[in-house]
Amino acid sequence: MAHNGDRSVLVVEDDQEINSLVGAYAELCGFTYRPALNGRRAIEEAHAHTPALVVLDLMLPDLDGFEVCKQLKADRQTRDIPVIMLTALSGEQDRARGRACGAEDYLTKPFNPDQLMQSIAQHARRNGDAAKRD
Repeated sequence: MAHNGDRSVLVVEDDQEINSLVGAYAELCGFTYRPALNGRRAIEEAHAHTPALVVLDLMLPDLDGFEVCKQLKADRQTRDIPVIMLTALSGEQDRARGRACGAEDYLTKPFNPDQLMQSIAQHARRNGDAAKRD
């Protein structure tokens, strides 16, 4: 079953096992899984093929997730991509920062798989219209 770019979920997580695990849940929701292990790669990937959704860790080896989210939301090409933050940072201040930079949802690790899949299904763009808009 082939999916085009707007049916993919970009998982940004430097821990390869967690990245693959989150990707497996995205696939269960009917999306193609695309991994990125750091922030710069995530931004490159989002520009190369606009995903339906980004699942974004905050603690990355280069740019932190807040910065990645800010850069995606500041760019006309990527600003409409929904972002779900998935992180070990559970403080209210971090949640507020996540909302402030434009994240649609903020989930904490260890995460509940059902909650993650519900969030992916709820927030992912269902069609490519917004991605094709100039």
